[in-house]
Amino acid sequence: MQNSEQAALTKLDGMASRTAKIARQTSESSIELSLDLDGTGTSNIDTTVPFFDHLLTAFSKHSLVDLTVKASGDTDIDVHHTVEDTGIVLGQAIKQALGDKSGIGRYGDALVPLDEALAQAVVDVSGRPYLVHGGEPQGFQHHLIGGHFTGSMVRHVFEAIAFNAGLTMHITVIAGRDPHHIAEAEFKAFARAFRKAVEPDARVRGIPSTKGAL
Repeated sequence: MQNSEQAALTKLDGMASRTAKIARQTSESSIELSLDLDGTGTSNIDTTVPFFDHLLTAFSKHSLVDLTVKASGDTDIDVHHTVEDTGIVLGQAIKQALGDKSGIGRYGDALVPLDEALAQAVVDVSGRPYLVHGGEPQGFQHHLIGGHFTGSMVRHVFEAIAFNAGLTMHITVIAGRDPHHIAEAEFKAFARAFRKAVEPDARVRGIPSTKGAL
């Protein structure tokens, strides 16, 4: 193991546990979610929306965040409430688990292909919620993926995460034809960029901002 890797592991061992557990109950949905930012990518996801389960499982696997989600809601009307509310709780849990953000790298970027699809994500753990999202082909937002999940929900989830976690996120679809591949490439790119942004950096002392706060 290289010295830099050893130093990062030592720093990680000395950090407080970066975990969170949040429950949210409304007339439209019920969400129970727990996560560990320093996990191994283990997940147990059940949102009653199968394709969304698939996307969250991919996020967990590629971000190395351990993630457990149990969600239900008025999916007889639409999946919107359950999916978006899960994104809200995931963002809240990320913010809680990050604490004061001391010692993290802060920035992360990733370029991820899935067959013909290619997505890029850039993440800044800035404390300033902002989402720039584009490049999805015309009509993607109307497409039903897996018979339940509409393409428009991809942006809704990213908005919910960004605004509740305090992240600046730029996510761009560079190429793609199959809606399943496009959505999954976006989530995997976000996961990889997020992983880099929240990882401890052995050379960082304190909070990585000239303001002294994020």
